[in-house]
Parts: sequence; C-alpha cells; structure tokens
Amino acid sequence: MKAVILAAGKGTRMGELTDETPKPMLPVEGRPILEHIITGLRDVGVFEFCVVTGWKAEVIEDYFGDGTDLQVSIKYVCQLVQDGTGKASELAKEFVGDSSFLLTYGDILVKADTYQQMLGRWAEGEFSGLVTVTGSEDVTKGGLFFFDQEFRLQHLVEKPSEDQLADLRASGLLKLGEPVWYNAGIYCFNPVIFEYTAQLSKSPRGEYELTDALEAMLSEEHILAGLAIAGRWVDVRDPEVLRELEGDC
Repeated sequence: MKAVILAAGKGTRMGELTDETPKPMLPVEGRPILEHIITGLRDVGVFEFCVVTGWKAEVIEDYFGDGTDLQVSIKYVCQLVQDGTGKASELAKEFVGDSSFLLTYGDILVKADTYQQMLGRWAEGEFSGLVTVTGSEDVTKGGLFFFDQEFRLQHLVEKPSEDQLADLRASGLLKLGEPVWYNAGIYCFNPVIFEYTAQLSKSPRGEYELTDALEAMLSEEHILAGLAIAGRWVDVRDPEVLRELEGDC
C-alpha cells in the first residue's frame, strides 16, 4: 500500500498563519500536521509517499526532503492550478502505478489505529475503493454517505441542500434517530479510480470533485467499502481548531 497526501491548498481560513506556510505545515504539538500524518502511516507499514504540493511547495519539500529522516520515501508532484481534489489526486497516477493506495487530505488528523483499521477493512474483500466516515447529528457538515447492511457505499450527496435533505427523508435514507454518516476525507483506492477522475467535469463550484468520481464508480457497480472512524478525527480547518489541538496529540 502506498500513500498519496493532498497538500496543495493555502488554507485561506487560517488567515495570516498561511501567508508564508502551507496549511499542512502548521504545527501541532511542535510538529507539522503533515508529519503527524506521515509518521502515523509509517507506523502501520506504509513507507512510500507522494505529496501533492502547491502553495509554498518549497516549505514542504525543504522540511521533509526525500523522507530519509523519517525512514520513508517521499516524492512530490505540484498542482499548479488549484482546481479541485479530483484533479489533485490524478497527479499521483504515475507514482501509484499498479498499486493500491491510501489517499488523505493534508489537514485531517487521526490516530494511527484508524489507518490500521482501514488496511484491515481493505483486506476483507475485492474492493475498488474504501471511504471513511464519521457520525454527526448535523446533516449539513459535508458529504452524506449511505451504506447497505454490509457497510458498502450505496449513495452519496455532496453538501446537500434543504430540498435534497427533504427528498432523502421522504425516501427513507435519512431516518430520525439513526446514524448520519459524512465523508471523513480518507480513502483507499485501486488505480481504477483514475479512469473516473480523468472523465470529471467541473462542479457548480468550478472544481473537479473527487466525490463525482465516486458517484460515477457507483453507477458502474464498483464496490466501495465503508469504515466508520471510531477514534479521534480532526479536520484542522481554522485557527480555533488548531488552538484546540494543543495538548491533544
């Protein structure tokens, strides 16, 4: 298993903190967010990394180099145009080759146990992909994922509108008192994913969305496993979250 980390964005919600530092390099407990991700994956047996850089790419590359200091191998590819997660992941196609790979955003923090659970779930079947989710009572937080009895992805809705939520309730997909699952931003894929990212069109937001590739895969009956993250999951989205993390890693 290889790993691809999307670390190209500036992180505008961080304000001045990212004027000279890419968001994945902001410190948590004295180490960059990105270092926590790399060492967590290394500790469960992942040693080959591709980091997709963009804003202030040199800061990341100068810090990690080829990964020797962390006992891993790191390659880099630069996303020159920030046009969405679908195209960012596609930049790692040559690095991935014929291997399966774990894909994560460079601002999502979990314990190493979560990566281990992902690898275990991946080994349970012949899956084209694996998506992770977290539970929430707020159905507006992000992409909603719906699963069958074997916790395989059946349907997804990215940032649902009120009308879409009403339709989901009417169809029985959203039920009062039952878990609501939303996208946790960490995946495993076979290289088949690149057949679908290559066909993406821009979303109404003007970006190529990875979730659109997932929808296309579902429409052609690819099996996408699900995994609910049981432990800590943190989207380091703004300075307040960053402050809250102090002493928690």
